[in-house]
Amino acid sequence: GHVDSAVQCYMKQYGVTEQEAENNLRKQVNDSWKDINEECLHPTAVAMPLLVGILNLSRVMDVLYKDGGDHYTSPHIALKDYIHSVLIDPVQ
Repeated sequence: GHVDSAVQCYMKQYGVTEQEAENNLRKQVNDSWKDINEECLHPTAVAMPLLVGILNLSRVMDVLYKDGGDHYTSPHIALKDYIHSVLIDPVQ
């Protein structure tokens, strides 16, 4: 069956419009990136290679779902270009 998107869930939970939900979710993502970047500046008891792996996964998820896109479900739209630029034609 159909699974509601984060935007649809937010709209139902808070009784807001689609645009308000998108704006609020985008703000949460931006605030979370600020928190992540700030925390990366501080020493931690967790091994850095583990943190880098988690951070890289977060970066991938950000690319996959940025700006309302769903490159996971529809990879032929833009994900193909990302993969090509990273693996075939990387910045030297």
